[in-house]
Amino acid sequence: MRRRPLLSSLAVLGVLVAITVPASAGTGSSSRSDERKLTEAGEGSFEALESADQYAEARLSPGDTVDAGAFTGAYAAARALPVVGGGWSEVTTKKYDSDAHGYRDPVWSNSGGGAGLVGGRVTALTADGSTLYLGAADGGVWKSTNGGSSWSPLTDDAPTLSIGALQVNPADHSLWVGTGEANTSSDSYAGIGVLRSGDGGATFTRVGGDELNNALVTRLTFDGRGNVYLATSVGLYKRAVNDLTSPWQLVLKPCVTQHNTTYISDVAVRPGTNGKTVVAVVGWRAGSACNGFYTSTDGGTTFTRTTATGSVNDAQIGRTTLSYATDGTLYALVQSSQLFNHPSASQGGTELMGVFVSASGSAVGPWNTIAEQGKLAGSGSALQASRGYSPGVQAWYNQFLAVDPADKNHIYLGLEEVFETLDGGSTWKAIGPYWNFGLPCSSGGLDNCPPTTHPDQHAIALTADRVYVGNDGGAYSRPLRNATGWSDHNATLRTLQYYYAGSGKVSGGLAVWGGLQDNGESLLAPGLSSMVSPFGGDGGDTLVDPNNGDRAVVEYVDLDMALTTNGGRSDGTVPSFREISPSCFAFTYTPSPCDSGARFIAPFRADPANGNHWVAGGQYVWDNGGKGWDTTCSAKACDWKIVHDTGAGHSITAIGVVGGVTYVGWCGPCNAPTFKSGIDTNAGGSWHTINAGNLPNRFVNGLTVDPANAAHVYAVYNGFSRRWTNDAGFGHVFESTDSGATWTDSSGNLQDAPADDLVVVNGQLVLGTDVGVFVAPAGTTTWSRLGSGLPNASVNDLSVTPAGVVLAATHGRGIWQIVVPAS
Repeated sequence: MRRRPLLSSLAVLGVLVAITVPASAGTGSSSRSDERKLTEAGEGSFEALESADQYAEARLSPGDTVDAGAFTGAYAAARALPVVGGGWSEVTTKKYDSDAHGYRDPVWSNSGGGAGLVGGRVTALTADGSTLYLGAADGGVWKSTNGGSSWSPLTDDAPTLSIGALQVNPADHSLWVGTGEANTSSDSYAGIGVLRSGDGGATFTRVGGDELNNALVTRLTFDGRGNVYLATSVGLYKRAVNDLTSPWQLVLKPCVTQHNTTYISDVAVRPGTNGKTVVAVVGWRAGSACNGFYTSTDGGTTFTRTTATGSVNDAQIGRTTLSYATDGTLYALVQSSQLFNHPSASQGGTELMGVFVSASGSAVGPWNTIAEQGKLAGSGSALQASRGYSPGVQAWYNQFLAVDPADKNHIYLGLEEVFETLDGGSTWKAIGPYWNFGLPCSSGGLDNCPPTTHPDQHAIALTADRVYVGNDGGAYSRPLRNATGWSDHNATLRTLQYYYAGSGKVSGGLAVWGGLQDNGESLLAPGLSSMVSPFGGDGGDTLVDPNNGDRAVVEYVDLDMALTTNGGRSDGTVPSFREISPSCFAFTYTPSPCDSGARFIAPFRADPANGNHWVAGGQYVWDNGGKGWDTTCSAKACDWKIVHDTGAGHSITAIGVVGGVTYVGWCGPCNAPTFKSGIDTNAGGSWHTINAGNLPNRFVNGLTVDPANAAHVYAVYNGFSRRWTNDAGFGHVFESTDSGATWTDSSGNLQDAPADDLVVVNGQLVLGTDVGVFVAPAGTTTWSRLGSGLPNASVNDLSVTPAGVVLAATHGRGIWQIVVPAS
């Protein structure tokens, strides 16, 4: 989604599984729109894992771990800097409509999908009577007192906005927050432990010490005897709720699963045992020597490995979620480590072992199967094995399970979709299908199906009369029983996760575009009552004509670029975008030659000296020859031409271009232990790799070239220095005035934290990082914090509006703006 250290093994490791969709697969429609959308779903597991690798690589390289003290040190150093300038103001305050009429490109939009208004990824939900609390991937904790109709942020100034778990202690109604998202996804940031509020979120205090720095939290649960359990990526912890200062007590860590982690995917206290019986799961998605169920019958003092019997394959237990009925019946949603490591087409592309019940209430079982991918696929699911995927294709990422306290046979299940059973699992119904595409109701038109939830489920909360779910698109609810359709609760939930943003003039003001994690490309324009989404799926880099905001180039993934010249407007029959990609993963054609080396979110830039001259990067440097908005590409002819090859196995990570002089940052290999980065340029007339001994071997995240002097360039480095990561070098901002022959470290008093982007405004250097935005007069190395009021979310991209205002695209709290004072 962010200003905290990543937990490498959970963010990086994974088997990349490409699940292809045959060209003949479909829903009875031959439109390219349906084929693209089916491909998105089928490749969801691959894309999430690919993104997980690459987003983490930028912050961890050249290693695959970062010391637990790295973030806390960076946060403290950043807060110690003086503040200059005025206040930040939020740009993306309007609701975000994922399917606005008038922006329904038949190929590239999500028109008719049914998700409605959307927000960023919701990772945790809990209720305290009529009060709702929500945790976002990198958007912090939010509160609603009107059933989700409106939300207020509670933790914008907290050291971390990455939330893994929420729970209210029923004994005193205090709110407990487990920081560090545990979905092991593209942007799952680690946390700083647990925060507690005894006043409804007005103030928070950290519970315990530093022992949970750099951990992810999957569950908080109270035992009714004055204790709380914490399931984390580094073991199972326990403490008395009336002691907030002593360290957490580690009660279960049977082995190390990956990189000094022990991934406890869930913990549950059995009802009716006075807190004596506790079941925990070591559930690392790829399996480990100690994956499985563990049971304590002495209130968490000791745990014993429990061998599951019956339908659960004990040797293949992966990520698992538990849920007890009030009578002690135990249910489990189990992902298969075997299918994660060795996906099988015969299994329909799923990674789901199944949903199981232990009538005895014991983790021993015997366990009986109440759901598996075939039964769920036949329950009204939009995911079908015939298309190359089935429910549970991302079971390592999407999970929730909850039993109705009033009826043990009434169960809610979350995978990519939401399912419900009223008879203990004999029958299921997909009540929140992945989308409405291809369902029988869709034959009646784009608006004929009832609203559904956004895909990719992560959180659930049951109140006396409603069920609330959280997913990659925000929060939704419906009546607890006998319901149809869904209510959308995202109108004021401003947790969008941006990668890039750009802006351009339009009649009446400014059009602001931005690429988002799993929520396409947003457009905010004058005269619109809401922000709209002309382009669906994942959104990436964004190029906007500053003089005409209707003209934009957007990215799906892997450098798959599409261009619009009419602001994305479409009636649903005429495309508003055309694909212009030289990527081998272009959707409607495969160009020759093509580039298979582009990153998941790949860069492209316009030349400020010639707005029609664009450069894009995969393994190769691609130049459009100055064709600008007339750029075309197809299987037979493409305006993009290769002007440089960075090398086999290399991927371009940053581009800077002015007047035909181009600089590109690259990595290759891009992961530990053989990570290598560099900068290539054609400055001087021929392409070469810059050889400068003081540049660090870390991820080059930004290159900014002086529009008035192409020999003057800044390089921005992500990650942490070698104080925290072996062989990483020092420094985050470097300046060259001789085309890269020599470089000066301009980091000065800047904190040691991942840096993302740099712009030059009013004689000032403005730097976006994972711990805020900083400013220094050009030519100096004295940095200050820029402005006040910016939430503590990672700033992935900076851009400058035609009026000279800086836009900060955060990865969890939307887009913000500020006027930079002159130096």
